[in-house]
Amino acid sequence: MRIPLTRRTLLVWLLTLLSSTGTLLAQNRQGFTLQEAIQFATRENINIKNTQLDALSAEGRIRELKAVSLPQVALGGSFIDNLIIQRAFLPANFFDPNASPDAPAVPVQFGVKYSGNLAGSVNQLLFDAAYRVGLKAATVYRELAQKTVTASKITIAEQVAKAYYGVLVSEERAKLLDLNITRIDTLLRDTRAMNKQGFVEKLDVDRLEVQVNNLKAERQNVQNLIGLSYYLLKFQMGLGINDEITLTDKIQDVSLDELERSIVLEPIFDYNNRIEYSTLQTQLQLADLDIQNTVKGYLPRLSASFNYGYNNGRNRFANIVDSPWLNFSTVALNLSMPIFDGFARKYSIQQKRYTLQKAQNSGVLLKNSIDLQQKQATITLTNNIQTLRTQQRNRDLAAEIVRVTRIKYKEGVGSNIEVLNAETSSREAQTNYFSALYDFLIAKVDQDKATGKLYIGQ
Repeated sequence: MRIPLTRRTLLVWLLTLLSSTGTLLAQNRQGFTLQEAIQFATRENINIKNTQLDALSAEGRIRELKAVSLPQVALGGSFIDNLIIQRAFLPANFFDPNASPDAPAVPVQFGVKYSGNLAGSVNQLLFDAAYRVGLKAATVYRELAQKTVTASKITIAEQVAKAYYGVLVSEERAKLLDLNITRIDTLLRDTRAMNKQGFVEKLDVDRLEVQVNNLKAERQNVQNLIGLSYYLLKFQMGLGINDEITLTDKIQDVSLDELERSIVLEPIFDYNNRIEYSTLQTQLQLADLDIQNTVKGYLPRLSASFNYGYNNGRNRFANIVDSPWLNFSTVALNLSMPIFDGFARKYSIQQKRYTLQKAQNSGVLLKNSIDLQQKQATITLTNNIQTLRTQQRNRDLAAEIVRVTRIKYKEGVGSNIEVLNAETSSREAQTNYFSALYDFLIAKVDQDKATGKLYIGQ
């Protein structure tokens, strides 16, 4: 049966389609708290994935080094066709003792036209002091690779936190601008009505209209900033810019009292909590092991080898196939010990010790730098919390002034200019408040990074 496509049927169908599309988009939209966003970024950010691949590569390098201590087995073979057999020249008296010493040498062929060889060998390292040091260095190298991954995660955590706060603050600014626009729109309608009744001048209406236009332009700018902030956050998290996300943390949940209590004025600090310092200590261990490895090069190196194979040689190709191949075998102990290298190793050790001393000096400098960062972060955070409280007070006062001036204006005891000035001051106070709030949140991230508490994970 054919159902007629009426306007009502079409409208119901469109509403159903829009509803299902909206539900699908909502299901595809991902919600993130700040901590969830950081955890997601530490899994999906491309830079972190690359450092993890570097760590896997380092693990492969370690196993490659350890493989040197295992037996090295090889199998090889060759087949030679001597197109022109080289001749050796022997004295004539080699064949005839009575030949004259001045007789010309006799050319003699040594070898056959076809020859073949097939052999296997096993080599085993027995003692190498430098290799033993290398095994110790392999463990430290693995630790360094893991710390590099952690360092990249801390950097991403910092970037995500700052981008996340940027979105929250911008969205809150947009909400307040919407409230301001609604309030001024209401005042503009009332003023237009009063102008028609002859109670106010047209100039008062124009002033309010200018104010509304300015607010709408500012609202559009903030909206564009929100979009850009979302793009930046998704980029840092490792998402595509077209992926839909929502931020479940709210700026209203930020407690100034709780944040103020979290400011540590004189933290008891372990420098190893900073990944930069911990990484430097690992690099110092590697540099020291590198010196030990070079020193151990003065000691002998001992290895053993075993070879077993078959060979054959004939002047006819058919004979090399059907004739028996003869076996051979060797066992050897190989000892090598450096005696004199022109002082090359001595000067190499000297250079590496200078490099180690430079790294140790860098460690002292890094500790001083960490101390300075902590002091700066604490002072900046303390100043920002004071500024934030002041701007919060100014915002509340400005809102009260707006309320009073609007009442006075409606009762006819205030002027339009007073209302506009109060609205402008209120908007400026709101902007200053959110700017101070953003500065404080960013400073808190900087302090957490300075104290090594920004990201603690695997």
